[in-house]
Amino acid sequence: MIRRWMARIGYAIVALFALTALGGPLVAPYAADHLDPREELEPPSSRHLLGTGENGVDLLSSLLHGARLAGGIALAVVGISLVLGTTLGAVGGYTGGPADGVVRALIDVFMAFPHLILNVAFAALVARPGTLHLIAALCITGWVGYARVARAQVLALREQEIVTAARAVGVGPARIVYRHLVPLLVGPLIVQATYAAGGTILVESSLSFLGMGTTAASWGALLDQGTGYLLRTSRVAMVAGIAIAVTLLGFNLAGDALRDRLDPRSRMVR
Repeated sequence: MIRRWMARIGYAIVALFALTALGGPLVAPYAADHLDPREELEPPSSRHLLGTGENGVDLLSSLLHGARLAGGIALAVVGISLVLGTTLGAVGGYTGGPADGVVRALIDVFMAFPHLILNVAFAALVARPGTLHLIAALCITGWVGYARVARAQVLALREQEIVTAARAVGVGPARIVYRHLVPLLVGPLIVQATYAAGGTILVESSLSFLGMGTTAASWGALLDQGTGYLLRTSRVAMVAGIAIAVTLLGFNLAGDALRDRLDPRSRMVR
Protein backbone atom coordinates (compact mmCIF):
# COMPACT_ATOMS: atom_id res chain seq x y z
CA MET A 1 0.00 0.00 0.00
CA ILE A 2 2.78 2.44 0.90
CA ARG A 3 4.62 1.65 -2.35
CA ARG A 4 1.45 2.28 -4.29
CA TRP A 5 0.93 5.68 -2.71
CA MET A 6 4.57 6.62 -3.18
CA ALA A 7 4.30 5.65 -6.84
CA ARG A 8 1.20 7.81 -7.27
CA ILE A 9 2.95 10.75 -5.63
CA GLY A 10 5.94 10.29 -7.93
CA TYR A 11 3.80 10.07 -11.07
CA ALA A 12 1.81 13.13 -9.97
CA ILE A 13 4.94 15.22 -9.40
CA VAL A 14 6.42 14.20 -12.76
CA ALA A 15 3.13 14.96 -14.53
CA LEU A 16 2.90 18.34 -12.81
CA PHE A 17 6.47 19.16 -13.78
CA ALA A 18 5.80 18.15 -17.40
CA LEU A 19 2.67 20.32 -17.55
CA THR A 20 4.55 23.22 -15.98
CA ALA A 21 7.41 22.86 -18.45
CA LEU A 22 5.01 22.78 -21.39
CA GLY A 23 2.53 25.47 -20.40
CA GLY A 24 4.07 27.32 -17.47
CA PRO A 25 5.57 30.21 -19.43
CA LEU A 26 2.22 30.72 -21.18
CA VAL A 27 0.44 31.40 -17.90
CA ALA A 28 3.33 33.11 -16.09
CA PRO A 29 2.25 36.51 -14.75
CA TYR A 30 5.42 38.19 -16.02
CA ALA A 31 8.06 37.67 -18.69
CA ALA A 32 11.28 35.89 -17.84
CA ASP A 33 13.27 39.13 -18.03
CA HIS A 34 10.77 41.31 -16.14
CA LEU A 35 12.45 43.49 -13.50
CA ASP A 36 11.11 46.12 -11.14
CA PRO A 37 13.74 47.33 -8.63
CA ARG A 38 11.04 49.22 -6.71
CA GLU A 39 9.54 45.87 -5.60
CA GLU A 40 12.75 44.09 -4.67
CA LEU A 41 12.36 41.27 -2.11
CA GLU A 42 8.67 42.00 -1.56
CA PRO A 43 6.60 39.44 0.43
CA PRO A 44 3.80 37.48 -1.27
CA SER A 45 0.90 39.63 -2.43
CA SER A 46 -1.87 39.71 -5.01
CA ARG A 47 0.60 41.06 -7.58
CA HIS A 48 3.32 38.54 -6.75
CA LEU A 49 1.89 35.32 -5.32
CA LEU A 50 5.28 34.02 -4.17
CA GLY A 51 6.87 37.40 -3.64
CA THR A 52 9.79 38.89 -5.50
CA GLY A 53 13.54 38.40 -5.63
CA GLU A 54 16.50 40.50 -6.63
CA ASN A 55 15.58 43.58 -8.69
CA GLY A 56 11.90 42.75 -8.21
CA VAL A 57 11.86 39.58 -10.30
CA ASP A 58 8.59 37.68 -9.79
CA LEU A 59 9.39 34.33 -8.15
CA LEU A 60 6.37 32.48 -9.54
CA SER A 61 7.22 33.56 -13.08
CA SER A 62 10.85 32.55 -12.55
CA LEU A 63 9.77 29.08 -11.41
CA LEU A 64 7.48 28.62 -14.42
CA HIS A 65 10.08 29.78 -16.94
CA GLY A 66 12.79 27.78 -15.18
CA ALA A 67 10.69 24.62 -15.41
CA ARG A 68 10.65 24.86 -19.21
CA LEU A 69 14.41 25.40 -19.30
CA ALA A 70 15.07 22.44 -16.98
CA GLY A 71 12.60 20.21 -18.80
CA GLY A 72 13.98 21.04 -22.23
CA ILE A 73 17.57 20.41 -21.19
CA ALA A 74 16.63 17.17 -19.41
CA LEU A 75 14.71 15.93 -22.47
CA ALA A 76 17.61 16.71 -24.82
CA VAL A 77 20.28 15.22 -22.56
CA VAL A 78 18.29 12.06 -21.82
CA GLY A 79 17.45 11.56 -25.50
CA ILE A 80 21.01 11.99 -26.77
CA SER A 81 22.55 9.99 -23.93
CA LEU A 82 19.99 7.21 -24.35
CA VAL A 83 20.76 6.72 -28.03
CA LEU A 84 24.54 7.02 -27.62
CA GLY A 85 24.82 4.88 -24.49
CA THR A 86 22.45 2.17 -25.70
CA THR A 87 24.28 1.89 -29.02
CA LEU A 88 27.72 1.62 -27.43
CA GLY A 89 26.61 -0.77 -24.69
CA ALA A 90 24.57 -3.03 -26.96
CA VAL A 91 27.24 -3.24 -29.68
CA GLY A 92 30.00 -3.88 -27.15
CA GLY A 93 28.00 -6.48 -25.24
CA TYR A 94 26.98 -8.38 -28.37
CA THR A 95 30.24 -8.36 -30.31
CA GLY A 96 32.56 -8.91 -27.34
CA GLY A 97 36.30 -8.99 -27.97
CA PRO A 98 38.22 -5.75 -28.59
CA ALA A 99 35.05 -3.70 -29.19
CA ASP A 100 33.64 -4.70 -25.82
CA GLY A 101 37.00 -4.01 -24.22
CA VAL A 102 36.98 -0.44 -25.57
CA VAL A 103 33.43 0.16 -24.38
CA ARG A 104 34.20 -1.28 -20.95
CA ALA A 105 37.34 0.84 -20.68
CA LEU A 106 35.44 4.01 -21.60
CA ILE A 107 32.79 3.23 -18.99
CA ASP A 108 35.43 2.61 -16.34
CA VAL A 109 37.28 5.83 -17.17
CA PHE A 110 34.17 7.99 -16.94
CA MET A 111 32.98 6.22 -13.82
CA ALA A 112 36.32 6.88 -12.13
CA PHE A 113 35.73 10.65 -12.04
CA PRO A 114 32.90 12.53 -10.31
CA HIS A 115 30.46 13.42 -13.06
CA LEU A 116 29.83 16.94 -11.78
CA ILE A 117 33.55 17.72 -11.93
CA LEU A 118 33.69 16.60 -15.56
CA ASN A 119 30.58 18.65 -16.37
CA VAL A 120 32.09 21.74 -14.76
CA ALA A 121 35.42 21.21 -16.54
CA PHE A 122 33.75 20.92 -19.94
CA ALA A 123 31.45 23.90 -19.37
CA ALA A 124 34.42 25.99 -18.20
CA LEU A 125 36.07 25.58 -21.61
CA VAL A 126 33.63 28.15 -22.99
CA ALA A 127 33.65 31.73 -21.72
CA ARG A 128 29.89 32.12 -22.06
CA PRO A 129 28.28 28.69 -22.29
CA GLY A 130 24.95 28.55 -24.08
CA THR A 131 22.23 25.95 -23.91
CA LEU A 132 23.92 23.72 -26.48
CA HIS A 133 27.20 23.85 -24.56
CA LEU A 134 25.38 22.91 -21.36
CA ILE A 135 23.63 20.00 -23.06
CA ALA A 136 26.95 18.79 -24.47
CA ALA A 137 28.58 19.05 -21.03
CA LEU A 138 25.83 16.93 -19.49
CA CYS A 139 25.93 14.37 -22.31
CA ILE A 140 29.65 13.88 -21.75
CA THR A 141 28.80 11.73 -18.72
CA GLY A 142 25.09 11.07 -19.29
CA TRP A 143 25.60 8.15 -21.68
CA VAL A 144 27.52 6.03 -19.17
CA GLY A 145 24.51 4.76 -17.22
CA TYR A 146 22.69 3.64 -20.36
CA ALA A 147 25.81 1.94 -21.71
CA ARG A 148 26.24 -0.03 -18.49
CA VAL A 149 22.60 -1.14 -18.47
CA ALA A 150 22.57 -2.03 -22.19
CA ARG A 151 25.86 -3.92 -22.05
CA ALA A 152 24.87 -5.95 -18.99
CA GLN A 153 21.48 -6.85 -20.46
CA VAL A 154 22.88 -7.78 -23.87
CA LEU A 155 25.55 -9.99 -22.30
CA ALA A 156 22.74 -11.92 -20.62
CA LEU A 157 20.49 -12.03 -23.70
CA ARG A 158 22.86 -12.67 -26.60
CA GLU A 159 22.78 -16.46 -26.15
CA GLN A 160 19.00 -16.75 -26.04
CA GLU A 161 17.28 -19.00 -28.56
CA ILE A 162 15.83 -16.14 -30.60
CA VAL A 163 19.29 -14.63 -31.08
CA THR A 164 20.86 -18.01 -31.85
CA ALA A 165 18.14 -18.74 -34.42
CA ALA A 166 18.55 -15.34 -36.08
CA ARG A 167 22.29 -15.86 -36.26
CA ALA A 168 21.79 -19.33 -37.75
CA VAL A 169 19.67 -18.04 -40.65
CA GLY A 170 22.27 -15.43 -41.55
CA VAL A 171 20.88 -12.28 -39.91
CA GLY A 172 23.59 -9.65 -39.57
CA PRO A 173 24.88 -8.44 -36.19
CA ALA A 174 23.48 -4.92 -36.59
CA ARG A 175 20.00 -6.22 -37.30
CA ILE A 176 20.17 -8.70 -34.42
CA VAL A 177 21.15 -5.92 -32.03
CA TYR A 178 18.50 -3.40 -33.09
CA ARG A 179 15.74 -5.80 -34.12
CA HIS A 180 15.96 -8.48 -31.43
CA LEU A 181 18.04 -7.22 -28.50
CA VAL A 182 17.31 -3.52 -28.12
CA PRO A 183 13.50 -4.04 -27.83
CA LEU A 184 14.19 -6.31 -24.85
CA LEU A 185 16.04 -3.45 -23.14
CA VAL A 186 13.10 -1.04 -23.16
CA GLY A 187 12.09 -1.69 -19.55
CA PRO A 188 15.49 -1.20 -17.90
CA LEU A 189 16.25 1.79 -20.14
CA ILE A 190 12.98 3.52 -19.25
CA VAL A 191 13.82 3.14 -15.58
CA GLN A 192 17.34 4.48 -16.18
CA ALA A 193 15.98 7.42 -18.18
CA THR A 194 13.54 8.33 -15.40
CA TYR A 195 16.28 8.46 -12.80
CA ALA A 196 18.58 10.28 -15.23
CA ALA A 197 15.99 12.99 -15.96
CA GLY A 198 15.87 13.96 -12.30
CA GLY A 199 19.65 13.79 -12.05
CA THR A 200 20.03 15.99 -15.12
CA ILE A 201 17.78 18.66 -13.61
CA LEU A 202 19.87 18.55 -10.43
CA VAL A 203 23.18 18.86 -12.30
CA GLU A 204 21.85 21.65 -14.53
CA SER A 205 20.74 23.52 -11.42
CA SER A 206 24.15 22.91 -9.83
CA LEU A 207 25.99 24.33 -12.83
CA SER A 208 23.69 27.36 -12.88
CA PHE A 209 24.26 27.80 -9.14
CA LEU A 210 28.00 27.91 -9.88
CA GLY A 211 27.46 30.57 -12.53
CA MET A 212 27.76 28.27 -15.56
CA GLY A 213 24.10 28.27 -16.52
CA THR A 214 22.51 29.74 -19.61
CA THR A 215 19.89 32.14 -18.26
CA ALA A 216 18.88 33.80 -15.01
CA ALA A 217 15.57 31.87 -15.20
CA SER A 218 17.29 28.65 -14.16
CA TRP A 219 16.28 27.29 -10.78
CA GLY A 220 19.96 27.01 -9.85
CA ALA A 221 20.56 30.68 -10.69
CA LEU A 222 17.51 31.60 -8.61
CA LEU A 223 18.90 29.57 -5.71
CA ASP A 224 22.25 31.31 -6.06
CA GLN A 225 20.47 34.65 -6.05
CA GLY A 226 18.63 33.70 -2.86
CA THR A 227 21.80 32.82 -0.96
CA GLY A 228 22.90 36.43 -1.21
CA TYR A 229 19.87 37.62 0.74
CA LEU A 230 19.58 34.98 3.44
CA LEU A 231 20.08 37.57 6.20
CA ARG A 232 17.12 39.59 4.85
CA THR A 233 14.85 36.76 3.71
CA SER A 234 15.17 33.05 3.04
CA ARG A 235 12.11 32.97 0.79
CA VAL A 236 13.97 33.24 -2.54
CA ALA A 237 16.34 30.38 -1.74
CA MET A 238 13.55 28.27 -0.26
CA VAL A 239 11.30 28.65 -3.31
CA ALA A 240 14.05 27.52 -5.69
CA GLY A 241 15.37 24.81 -3.35
CA ILE A 242 11.94 23.31 -2.73
CA ALA A 243 11.19 23.25 -6.47
CA ILE A 244 14.44 21.38 -7.19
CA ALA A 245 14.01 18.97 -4.26
CA VAL A 246 10.37 18.12 -5.00
CA THR A 247 11.07 17.57 -8.71
CA LEU A 248 14.02 15.31 -7.97
CA LEU A 249 11.92 13.39 -5.42
CA GLY A 250 9.17 12.91 -7.98
CA PHE A 251 11.49 11.45 -10.61
CA ASN A 252 13.13 9.15 -8.06
CA LEU A 253 9.77 7.88 -6.81
CA ALA A 254 8.57 7.39 -10.38
CA GLY A 255 11.78 5.52 -11.21
CA ASP A 256 11.32 3.23 -8.22
CA ALA A 257 7.72 2.55 -9.23
CA LEU A 258 8.66 1.79 -12.85
CA ARG A 259 11.47 -0.48 -11.69
CA ASP A 260 9.07 -2.46 -9.52
CA ARG A 261 6.52 -2.67 -12.33
CA LEU A 262 8.90 -3.56 -15.16
CA ASP A 263 11.27 -5.88 -13.27
CA PRO A 264 9.76 -9.40 -13.01
CA ARG A 265 11.96 -10.17 -9.99
CA SER A 266 10.46 -7.24 -8.09
CA ARG A 267 6.94 -8.53 -8.80
CA MET A 268 7.93 -11.98 -7.55
CA VAL A 269 9.25 -10.50 -4.29
CA ARG A 270 6.00 -8.65 -3.67
